[in-house]
Amino acid sequence: MAERDDDPRDDQPPEEGEADLFLDLDDEESVDVDELTREALAAVSSREEEAEVRSKGLDAVVGEDATTDSAVSELQTELADLRDRSIRTLADFENYRRRAERERDELKRYAVGDALRDLLPVVDNLQRALAAGGTVEDLKTGVELTLRQFTDLLRQRGVVEVPALGAPFDPALHEAVARVDDATVTVPMVVDELQRGYTLHGKLLRPALVRVAMPAERWEKGSS
Repeated sequence: MAERDDDPRDDQPPEEGEADLFLDLDDEESVDVDELTREALAAVSSREEEAEVRSKGLDAVVGEDATTDSAVSELQTELADLRDRSIRTLADFENYRRRAERERDELKRYAVGDALRDLLPVVDNLQRALAAGGTVEDLKTGVELTLRQFTDLLRQRGVVEVPALGAPFDPALHEAVARVDDATVTVPMVVDELQRGYTLHGKLLRPALVRVAMPAERWEKGSS
């Protein structure tokens, strides 16, 4: 359906009984497009049923020769206008749906723009570290400073490291890739962190890959 941009009829206020067919499509508030479409279709269906009833009533009246030609013409004009308003309403909602889909697609595509822009200084520092001369210790110091910058940036965005080394093993946060028996522990404990885990605003992004020390007595009882 072709989009209509400047229809002079759009500036006219809706007639009585027409308000349920038209909505402010420029309202920037969040709306349920599917729900609005269903309401519009229901309104159009109701109008069409009303038109059909009027048409049947018109036929009956004409059959009784109780209506003048001018009245018949007036009712026919009203029905034609009703169909035109219904078509315009559906066209408006189709245009609104397409615009809303485009806006959602653009939001998904550029949602990470701010975070990526904040990462650019980290890339700049890494490039400077590679281009700079100096000893290995100088390079190590530069990398450590860049890592600290990157870690601070992640924390500002809600990304926090999962506590692992020396903490009790938590299957909700840790993924055990190896285990050792240890008579000195009473509960499973993380003794080595192979890969760091992270959470985003409290939700797990990636579990920490760990090596776990298990109480020796537990394994002895389990094997007996």
